[in-house]
Amino acid sequence: MSDSKKESLWTLFLTFAKVGVMTFGGGYAMLPILEREVVNNHDWATSDELMDYYAVGQCTPGVIAVNVSTFIGYKTRGILGGIVATLGVVFPSVVIITLLASVLKAFQSNPYVAKAFAGIRIAVCALLLTAVIKLIKKAVTNVTTAVIAVVSLLLEILLGLSPVIIVASCIIIGVCAYFFAKKNENKEVKE
Repeated sequence: MSDSKKESLWTLFLTFAKVGVMTFGGGYAMLPILEREVVNNHDWATSDELMDYYAVGQCTPGVIAVNVSTFIGYKTRGILGGIVATLGVVFPSVVIITLLASVLKAFQSNPYVAKAFAGIRIAVCALLLTAVIKLIKKAVTNVTTAVIAVVSLLLEILLGLSPVIIVASCIIIGVCAYFFAKKNENKEVKE
């Protein structure tokens, strides 16, 4: 293995470790950081590819941050890249959680710690809202996708429908909409 490949894997690890250490609030909050690092700084994926990885990462079992980093690492450097990117994104969390777990129990009843966690929860909500707004701007591109988004949201809020059922239904609707658009396109070409 050449030095450039070692450096590339190391860069992959460090980049995803940076994403992992800066991701407060879970997978949704990581989207802006991930986009800056993966799309803007390293050009490992396009914005559209990142959205696709994010969508698939939500539909597959496991943590979104891990799933997305694995997809991007695999795209960049194959199986080894997927492993390295995954290790990079989880490494900071493992270290931080291990350190926090060792001291958190002692300070759990401290009112300052309780207030700090209250502040953290508010910040995480803001980060999540920012990520959702960015997702909406990129995913809702026409009337069909807007209707699908609104109906999906209402089904979740009003009926508490399982996300698996919603995602599976949206996949079917998306495929049908694609074929319907193609059919209309072919029909217009013939006329």
